[in-house]
Amino acid sequence: MKNILVVSVNWLGDAVFETPVFRALKTKYPGSWITCLCVPRVADVLAMCPDIDEIMVYDERGKDQPFFSRVFLIMKILKKRFDAAFILRKSLSRSLLLMLAGIPLRIGFADKSWDWLLTHVVDDDGLDEKHRSDVYVSVVESLGISTWDRSCRLVAPESFVRGVRESLAQKGISDQDRLIAVNTGGNWNLKQWPPEKFAELVRKVYARGLGKVVLPGAVKDVDRVNQIAALSGVSPIVMAGETGIKCLAGLFTRVNLLITADTGPLHLASALGASVISIFGPTRPEITGPRGPGRAVILQKDVGCNRAPCYYLECGDNKCMKEVSVEDVLQAIQQIQS
Repeated sequence: MKNILVVSVNWLGDAVFETPVFRALKTKYPGSWITCLCVPRVADVLAMCPDIDEIMVYDERGKDQPFFSRVFLIMKILKKRFDAAFILRKSLSRSLLLMLAGIPLRIGFADKSWDWLLTHVVDDDGLDEKHRSDVYVSVVESLGISTWDRSCRLVAPESFVRGVRESLAQKGISDQDRLIAVNTGGNWNLKQWPPEKFAELVRKVYARGLGKVVLPGAVKDVDRVNQIAALSGVSPIVMAGETGIKCLAGLFTRVNLLITADTGPLHLASALGASVISIFGPTRPEITGPRGPGRAVILQKDVGCNRAPCYYLECGDNKCMKEVSVEDVLQAIQQIQS
């Protein structure tokens, strides 16, 4: 194979988890050109994967949604003359797109009602119990491609790091300061640690001289982060609303440690080599735990209902997250710093 297309998954953490797929393909076919078809929100993440040669953005809910835009995309893919396409998640629309683009070898997951759209269907029995990264890797393994290195790795361009250093310098942070990033958000509420615990943690990090704290976050996290900063009674560096993917990548390359729940930034930081402490509650580290080269400490309490992944979004207790104490996190910080 000399010209390969990989159809990405849609979420930040999962995009990180699929990076071993690209490395396996490059190792098997060292002279190949690998293109990744992805949605806009993960494009900047995958651009940091050293084994991807080209990013092709498919904005299925935006500019590529109209019929003629999809026809144009199909023609664009057709002109690339791909030898093979690997689709890493089950998707009727994407499988149809690959078939219409005339790619001769199409490998991925499918339902029986439309498995004829693919030339090689990957058996998905038992995959629900495997780590997400292993699920994506199984697609290339189905063709006998070995994946001896399953670590998830990204490389942030120096421009990302330089931009963050300059921004931190303006906020009074030097390169010699020990810097701890505390990511307080989560893609659903039940994976979030309580704000008052984050505030207590920030206060005690300063009180014990463990480092300076920076609070990143998306625009939607601004109110929560400001609340935590105010409750802490100290002066952490608030960067919520300023940290897109490029800024996060630069920040995680600079910080000495990230503390977070099971969220996309956890996996981004780990893949960039940062040390991480992750607070798990309803999800399971065996399935979505970090797999990057950075050192990782997982904090999770067994409360019974979280022995398997729990997606009961109406839970009014959130005991699984509340059981992790501030002292648990402080001990983990000292463990990593020692």
